[in-house]
Formats: sequence, structure tokens, C-alpha cells
Amino acid sequence: MAVSAIFGAKVNRREDPRLISGTGTYASDVALANMAYAAFLRSPHAHAKIKRIDAEKAKKLPGVVTVLTGKDIGSKLNPVPCAWPVTGADVKIPKYYPIAVDRVRYVGDPVAVVVATSPYEAADALDAIVVEYDPLPAVILQEEAMKKGAPLLYEEVPNNIALHWKIGGGNVSDAFSNAEVTIKERFVNQRLQPTAIETRGATAQYDPSTGMLTMWVTTQNPHVHRLLLTLMTGIPEQKLRIISKDVGGGFGSKIPCYGPEAVVALLAKETGVPIKWVEDRHENYVATIHGRDHVQYVELAGKKDGTITGLRVKVYSNLGAWLSTAAPGVPTILFGLILPGAYKIPNVECEVYGMVTNTTGIDAYRGAGRPEATYIIERLVDIFAHKIGMDPAEVRLKNFIPKDKFPYNTATGLAYDSGNYEGALFKALGMVSYDNLRRELQMLRSEGKLVGVGISSYVEVCGLGPSSVVRSTGFALGLWESAIVRVHPSGKVSVFTGGHPHGQGEETTFAQITASELGVLIDDVEVIHGDTDRIPFGMGTYGSRTTPVAGGSIVIACRRIKDKGKKIAAHLLEAREEDVQFDSGKFFVTGVPGVSKTLAEVAWASYGAGSNEIPSGMEPGLESTAFYDPPSFVFPFGTHVCQVEIDKESGQVKIKRYVAVDDCGKQVNPMIVEGQVHGGIAQGIAQALWEEAVYDEHGNLLTGTLSEYAVPTAVELPKYETTSTETPSPHHPLGLKGVGETGTIASTPAVVNAVCDALSPYGVENIDMPLRSDKIWRILKEKGISK
Repeated sequence: MAVSAIFGAKVNRREDPRLISGTGTYASDVALANMAYAAFLRSPHAHAKIKRIDAEKAKKLPGVVTVLTGKDIGSKLNPVPCAWPVTGADVKIPKYYPIAVDRVRYVGDPVAVVVATSPYEAADALDAIVVEYDPLPAVILQEEAMKKGAPLLYEEVPNNIALHWKIGGGNVSDAFSNAEVTIKERFVNQRLQPTAIETRGATAQYDPSTGMLTMWVTTQNPHVHRLLLTLMTGIPEQKLRIISKDVGGGFGSKIPCYGPEAVVALLAKETGVPIKWVEDRHENYVATIHGRDHVQYVELAGKKDGTITGLRVKVYSNLGAWLSTAAPGVPTILFGLILPGAYKIPNVECEVYGMVTNTTGIDAYRGAGRPEATYIIERLVDIFAHKIGMDPAEVRLKNFIPKDKFPYNTATGLAYDSGNYEGALFKALGMVSYDNLRRELQMLRSEGKLVGVGISSYVEVCGLGPSSVVRSTGFALGLWESAIVRVHPSGKVSVFTGGHPHGQGEETTFAQITASELGVLIDDVEVIHGDTDRIPFGMGTYGSRTTPVAGGSIVIACRRIKDKGKKIAAHLLEAREEDVQFDSGKFFVTGVPGVSKTLAEVAWASYGAGSNEIPSGMEPGLESTAFYDPPSFVFPFGTHVCQVEIDKESGQVKIKRYVAVDDCGKQVNPMIVEGQVHGGIAQGIAQALWEEAVYDEHGNLLTGTLSEYAVPTAVELPKYETTSTETPSPHHPLGLKGVGETGTIASTPAVVNAVCDALSPYGVENIDMPLRSDKIWRILKEKGISK
């Protein structure tokens, strides 16, 4: 794992100048000659039959090119595919079409599309379309959806149960039968609306002379997007080019391929003009996937000395009106396997029901299953600690997997690679002077203050693959990653990656990895991504996989280049290959460092390919293509500590201090790691205190704009104190682990634990999120707590 100085340096992000100066290329920036604009008419009903659509008036309006309904499209487009029909879950994938044909199933379901010469004319034409609906009863909540007599969304999904999945290990029944202490709770992990700064959009252009369709689209995985579009449109993969240059955030919401994108492709092909479509924020909120939405019935078994002996979980997961790209895997594989968290719990049982409802579809949202699982175990640990009269930190320490027990096999079948959970906890407790803090809080409570501290010790499974494992779970493809590293004759380097960074900073970190491996200047490395005609087939960016998996493929390609370079250098230096070493961009003979060839000189010789330049029979050029399929997942971990004070008069929660200690193995760029942790914490705190997607009983989204959906700003968020420990992954070529989701996973239970700790003297054990001031105020009023 030896690296040079550029690896581990706080290098400024190379992508930022173009992004903050307005010279990036986002979906809405694409402008083509003779471009027309698409707009979708969306259902105002959560559930209804479509009796009639009259678009004649709309078709006659100025600037309108065409108007199409679901029946007009007919068999031209296939149903929206689901890519993760989880093994052993009896997954039922209903036929959900890009435009509704005879029934709508959520508010926002497309019923028609208009193409016009300007977006304003397209909007006017939408208003001229008349749709006659026959409203049907709707079901919004997952527990209601599976009841007898509930409105049925699809005949092929009986009782609205789209999946039923179980996993477990040990003897859970015995654990609870012999338990000295049991905890039983109902948690709600509320629905969230991903709020990337850029909404979704797509622009498509068809070339009839070649049959090639090019689409500029907001996506986290260009090749996967291309494959899914092929399945919907029937356009062969080699005739589809996906370009996704800059993406203004995704958080999982741009993993799926959506029906309207296939419609845009079809329109470009049929009209013969480029077609552009970009969501507004309301459309984004009603039609782009949501996240979370679990109702969790949880039980913990333990001993009075603080030992946790068993965990039992039953979850009702809302999947929305269709099964999105990765939807079945989120509340099952990504959730259930990590339930034991950082603890040596020998007996674990998990059962999940996934229901379709008359709401927007649910899919991966930052953390995707891991935050929901971590919330369960971290909340239960605190409730357990309070019940037996132990400090929550002591309970954690007692149950942590010891650092000398790795790799560690959990009751749910995961093999944790490495960890030092005690080290991260002790470091976090030391930063807040925990024992002194506890005494200080007790003193403040004696003065009538509502103060508390919360701990969250998490472990995360990420770095998705390995392919053999994910394929066994039903995932449609393997989760390896690809790279081409090309050293040009001048010694400059191009890196083509199948990963697709969209805010994570890998244009910088990948350049650092390459510069470190090849001994070149970071400014001499170009990183290319996001264009299926330029990059090798790759699986994209999500699940904190890009740096560990895509970065792994880059490392392997670089090392293959060095291996070939040694052969060429040995030929040039008239030395034996085994006597040639490489360091800091130079090949030299062992013991004679003054006799050397630079990487640029070797590259020049590789392209010259003369008999005096490369060995006989060697292929010219200096580049390598590598596919890295990791042997296992990676498991970052850490401890976050949150200190809060509650205002008695208003119920408002004020975070007084927030400390985060995270361990993502070796760090390519600590500044970028810190930025990822900051962003993750912000989203986790937002779930704990403010954010919640709310529907009324008729299926109307009441949080359909940023006026109603409470995304926090810097004013509401605290200062973060962040640091790290370093426990490399033993199976990764650089010791890397992921970090993109750690803050989101850890922060939510830390905040809720702190608030519940502040109210624990008054008998409050649990409060469902979000912990908004009005909810806390009502609890204070009920408990008779006044200023």
C-alpha cells in the first residue's frame, strides 16, 4: 500500500472551477439546432381509470409539433424495467408503462406528452388537453395496502404485496425466551424526497443516416441507463449513445431509468428533430423517486449486564406505484444484512414486506437501506441502555466486535473486512470530554434545561460488488468496475472510467491515484467519464463504490502499464527485467539509479515500436484496460456524537455540538473525505429534524415544492467537528473504503438519541421523526414541561 505524496494530499477539486463559474454542461445546458421541447401532462388523481383523452385543441395550438397519449405509443415502448428482482423474495414486477394507458396509479403519473417549438408553447398545450377520469379508491400507507379489501393497484400483485423476504441467523426464539431484558418498539423511518440541486432532464437527437440516437441525460450510471433504455425502446445498445457530462447531484434519484426518458428517445426518432425535456421542481418532487418509508417493528433481547443477545425485525416497506430500477434490493439486501451493525449479536431475524401504493416510487436514497438499519440498532442500543441503567457508551463498548476478530462473519451472512470500533468511539468521546459532558448536562438539567447527548456507532456495507454475491441476490449484472488508462507518446495520461462522479470529486481523486501510481504530475492526468462512446462499459456511481471499485480498476490498469513499462525499459537499458525498478516516474536499474528512463521516454518508445525501442513480439502502445471485481464488500465505520438543547417555549431543537469520527480506510484526499462527511451529516440531520414527504388521504403530495418540503440551509445546521481513524481494507489494492454515505447513516440516530436523552427524565423513550418543533412542543405540553 506504499503511495507517493500526492496520494493523501488535500488537493483542491479540479472540477470545481467549471462548476462554480457556469461553464459546466448540465442537462438543461444542451442546445441543438431546431430543438423542440417535451412536456408531460400528469395525473391529478392518485388512482383512476382514464375514460377519455381529447388532445385535438392542443394539437392545433401554435408551435405544437405533436401530442401523444399512452394509447398512441401503444407497443412502441416496453414497460419500465426493474433491475433487482431479489432472489427468494417472491418479487412481483407489475407492468408499468412510460405513459399510462388506461389507469393512473399516483398523482404525477404521465398521461400525455406534448412536443412544441418552445417550452412555453408546450406548457400552454398541456392546459388544452382534456382528460376524463373515473376516480378509484387510493391506498397511501403500506400497512393499509396489504389489508383485506384494500384498493388493488395491479391484478398481478395480489394484496399489493410486491415482495416478501426473510433472513436470519442463530436461534432468535431461544434468545428471546432466555432474555433477562427485552425491548419492543415501533419505529417510522419516514419518506424523504431527494432534492438534488439539478432536477432530471433529457435531450435526444436521432440520426436517420446511421440509426444512432444520442441522449444527454441526468444519470449516475450511463451504461446502465443505456441498457435500460434499450429494454424500453428496442433501440440496440450500439445505436444508443448516452452522454452525462455534469450532473448536479443525484443521491440515488438518478440511478433509475424513468419512463419519460424513453418517451423523449421515441419522440426524437419519430419527429426527426432533437427533443428536450427538463423537470421543474414540483414535477421532480411528484415524479422522481422518493426514499426510505419504512414502518419497523423491532425487538431486542439482552442481559442486565448490557449484553445484546438477539434482534428481531419486521418491516413494512412502501415501494410506491411501480418497482423502480433497484427498488426491491434496498429494503432487503442493503437493509437486512447490515442490521447487526457494529455489534456481535449472535441471533438475528428479519422479515420484510414490500408493498405497492398510490404514491411516487421508492428507490435508493443516500445510504439506501443502511440508514434504515443503523437507525434501528442505534436507537435500540440507547433504549436498552436506559432501561438497564447503563451508559449508552458502555453498552456499545461491551457489544462491539473486537478489532482482533476481523474478518468477522455476522449472523446475517456478511464478512466484515476490518474494524476498530472501540478506537473510533474512544476518539469521539475524547473530543467531547464525555464524562465531563455528562456531569455538565446533569448540572444543566438541575437548572431546568432540556439537554442531552446522543451517540451513533455505525458500520456500513458498501463498495458494491462483488459480482458473485450481488448476482446471487438477483441483481441484473455484476458490480465490477472498468478503466482504461492510456499513456500518450508525450507521457501525458488519459483515464477513462466506468464510474460516473457527480459531485463526489473523483475527477480529482482518480487523478491523484493515477499520478501516485505512475509518478506523473496530477496536471498531466485527464479523467474522462460520462460518455458511453468514450468510456468502457461501467456500472456507475452509487453505494459508495466509485473510489474503492472504480479506483481499484484504475490502480490495476496503472500497475499493468508499469509492468509493460519495465519490459520496455529493460530493453532500452539493456538490462534484465527483474533488475529494473520503478519509482517516482522513472525506470532504473537496481543499484544504478542514475541510469534510468522516464515514463515519458518509455511511452515514446512504445509508440515508436522500433526494434531498438520495444522487445520483439511486443504490441506497440502503452495503455491498459482493467476490470476490477472486488473479492468482497468494504465496511467503513465510525462514531458520531451529538449534543442538543431543546427550547421549552417553542420545542425547537438546537444542536450545540456535533462531532464525527469516521474510518474509510486509506484516504486519497482528506479534504474531499471531509466534504463528503459534511454533506452526509447535513442530510441525516435533515431527516432527524425536518424533512418528510407528506401525502393526504387522497394521495396528494402536500410537500410538492421547496416551500413545504423543509430542506435545511447553513443557518439551521451546526458546525461539524470531523476527524478520522484509519483501518485499511485488507483486500483492496490501496486499502480504500467508501465514504459518500457515512455521514447520512450515522447522523440521524445520533440526533434522535440526543433529543430522546434530553427528554428521558420525563419518561420519553421514543419520538418518530422528524423531530420538528411543533411535535416536541406538544410532547412538552403533555408532560407539563414549561419554561
